[in-house]
Amino acid sequence: MRYISTRGQAPVLSFAEAMMTGLARDGGLYVPEAVPTMTETEIAALAGLHYEELAFRVMWPFLGDTFAEDEFRSLLAKAYAPFGHAARAPLVQLGPNHFLMELFHGPTLAFKDFAMQLIGQMMQAVLSKSGERITIVGATSGDTGSAAMEAFRGLSNVDLFILFPHGRVSEVQRRQMTTPSEANVHAIAMSGDFDDCQARVKDMFNDFDFRDGVRLAGVNSINWARVLAQVVYFFHASLALGGPQRKVSFTVPTGNFGDIFAGYIAQKMGLPIEKLVIATNQNDILDRAIKSGAYVTDGVKPSISPSMDIQVSSNFERALFDAYGRDGAAVSALMAELKSGGFHISQGALEMLRSTFASGRCDEAETRDTIRHAFTATGEILCPHSAVGVKVAEEHLGAAPMVTLATAHPAKFPDAVEAAMGTRPALPPRMADLFDREERMTRLPNDLSLLQNFIRERIAN
Repeated sequence: MRYISTRGQAPVLSFAEAMMTGLARDGGLYVPEAVPTMTETEIAALAGLHYEELAFRVMWPFLGDTFAEDEFRSLLAKAYAPFGHAARAPLVQLGPNHFLMELFHGPTLAFKDFAMQLIGQMMQAVLSKSGERITIVGATSGDTGSAAMEAFRGLSNVDLFILFPHGRVSEVQRRQMTTPSEANVHAIAMSGDFDDCQARVKDMFNDFDFRDGVRLAGVNSINWARVLAQVVYFFHASLALGGPQRKVSFTVPTGNFGDIFAGYIAQKMGLPIEKLVIATNQNDILDRAIKSGAYVTDGVKPSISPSMDIQVSSNFERALFDAYGRDGAAVSALMAELKSGGFHISQGALEMLRSTFASGRCDEAETRDTIRHAFTATGEILCPHSAVGVKVAEEHLGAAPMVTLATAHPAKFPDAVEAAMGTRPALPPRMADLFDREERMTRLPNDLSLLQNFIRERIAN
């Protein structure tokens, strides 16, 4: 199994190399040279398996010779042991033919745990064999950072630095990032929005002297291993609802396009999916791009669903790579145009994207209304991101069962939920002392050299 860059100018890598590298040296994102496929019979044979065994069978064809079979099964067992639900990703019915997949039973109460807990185990296993140490730098709009902190804190071969936009994450999200006490993890509250944080991380990867000097690696959804781990729960939901004999649709609240791209990979593997629906909040660049063909940034507007407050959706580049016939030069040209504010998708590429993805948006008032209505009608308490997904999903219901991905526990966004429905959601008992823990973070401006110096100094110490 070999991995290539979406911009066509970086070395071809193995799975382990792509995982440890993160962003390609040409600025692109790694994707499989070819996506392994499964027959309907092979998919049907996965029904009834425990989540860990399902993950093994879905992911194994992508891994090459990185791990032995027993070793990878052991890593999966360690990754999902901390989850608070035996089904890992249980389904709850919201209405006729509409289901919610709860992806918030991991240790930090968000869907990012499915990938981050596993990538932490995989990276540590690879590093233990080589004896090497790496520096991981990531940007977060809230959930990636806390999931990374939980996955990597205390690991002996990793230094972790997470950049988050100061004042633009919920208090629970911030405290999950700033209360780990292990010396190898660092939370950086940076001036600006998530796109600024993400841009500085990419700048660090593109500064090869810095990148090589600190042995830089990434765990944002630019990392292929993150996307691959998320493919599994699309199979999990489909099989629970009668797949592969019948098609299932999915609605994914998304900002950086990684989670819904995982659904696209599941479809390419052979999973029968009727619709893949992109759900955006008021920062609706993905919805506008699919409907108009123009991917044009217009500034991030802070919302009550802050993890989706993004205008530069990194993983959309992976979809564009396929839409443009895997032409790296074409993708490079689009990304160059994006630096000037945006680009127009060619007609052929747009037709491919529209045949694969539907889309919709949900504004602030609609998000609150959806939280209130879901609680009244079903008793289910939705986080604002999940509410965005539910509202958009209801506009795309059809004959096939619809699964909306519930991406975070409502207690991560208690102010927004309480304002919508009058009840303040409680944290699970294991996190009840979160607000009593001491915080530890560093406040820095949006300045690349200062960020790099801070990282060098902390690694040296």
